[in-house]
Amino acid sequence: MSKEQSARNRLRVLTAVLIAFMIAFTIGIASLASDGEQRTNAVKLSGMTQWIGAWEASQQPPRPGGISDRGFHNETVRMMIHPHLAGEALRIRLSNQYGEKPLTLGEVHVAIAGDGAETASGSDRPVTFDGAGSVKIPVGATIVSDAVSLPVAVGSDIAVSVYVPGESGPATWHAVSSATTYVAEGNQTNGAAFHKKVNAWFWLDGVDVKVDRPVDGAVVVLGDSITDGVHSTLNANHRWPDFLAERLHANGSSMSVLNAGISGNQFLQDTVRHGESALERLNRDVLTRSGVTDVILLEGINDIGISHNFHAQEIIFGMKEIIQEAHGHGLNIYIGTLLPFEGARPGYYTPQGEKTREALNEWIRTSGAFDGVIDFEKALRDPEHPLHLLPAYDSGDHLHPSDAGYKAMAEAVDLSMLQK
Repeated sequence: MSKEQSARNRLRVLTAVLIAFMIAFTIGIASLASDGEQRTNAVKLSGMTQWIGAWEASQQPPRPGGISDRGFHNETVRMMIHPHLAGEALRIRLSNQYGEKPLTLGEVHVAIAGDGAETASGSDRPVTFDGAGSVKIPVGATIVSDAVSLPVAVGSDIAVSVYVPGESGPATWHAVSSATTYVAEGNQTNGAAFHKKVNAWFWLDGVDVKVDRPVDGAVVVLGDSITDGVHSTLNANHRWPDFLAERLHANGSSMSVLNAGISGNQFLQDTVRHGESALERLNRDVLTRSGVTDVILLEGINDIGISHNFHAQEIIFGMKEIIQEAHGHGLNIYIGTLLPFEGARPGYYTPQGEKTREALNEWIRTSGAFDGVIDFEKALRDPEHPLHLLPAYDSGDHLHPSDAGYKAMAEAVDLSMLQK
């Protein structure tokens, strides 16, 4: 990041915060009353027949030299996903946000996932778009399918298969799926002759389910690689938002958990490799998701470790802007403290970065700016070496938790915050 880019980025954040402050000052107490009313209304809507987000994957630009840059030609891509809400029908969203040309999909199918690349017998359903079996998605666009009559059960995986008859060009994708995606030559949307495996999702932006019963809405977790589940067990659905969904359901909640984590993502800085910042993608990945009522924010460690932004106030200003946006859309917003990271790869951890992390955590715990705080640091740090993750919760790179660590993160969430 150049000095000029850094200056522009800081100016953008400071300007946005100044505007937000002026608006808040002008509206005053009336805005607080309106905000509370909006958040109440968001929950009341859950009693209606409606679409609710059950799964999502934040989209990223293709990376030069890899499979996303090459794209696909006369191939079928079958992706396995793990929805967090039951329903009698579903619809999918497909994105060509970062494509270089319109994306033509010859066929799209959904089915209940079986073993490996297989699907459950009799569960395959073709997906249509305005009644058509094929679809062309313009550059920069996201499209939503027609409703598909396929019962979705909590805990069951869904297979989404897309056939690309021509050259797709560089593919919009989600780089770290922690779930196997299968690739086949030709049209195998209703077949099983897959020959290649990758750990990524392509074009699949989200899945909604249709519900005709009262539900508790959806909470979106906006985060980086820790939310994305890096180093969690492949195909086990052991990301911490997955564990959170399990806790909610076991506690009688019908709330869905949507994972808007991107590995390497930063709070303030856009990058080609890791996509737009949390600030820039807030509307796309959080505010416009179906049925969302709550947000959990866990970002900032990559601003410190990758961009070496040691200006805690800049990150705090950005957090305040996200609070303003979330409350303005009638959403409750919670935040997690940043995990210890001493011992992470050379150049990522620095003593100055540690001071910045501690300053951010102090503000998070004491500011009262959010609707609630989740103290992930307290739950996962080593009591004898508090700048380190507890060894049992460390995946081995001293930055990302293990499966046990991700479970501990979910257990640190006070469920009453989300169920009130």
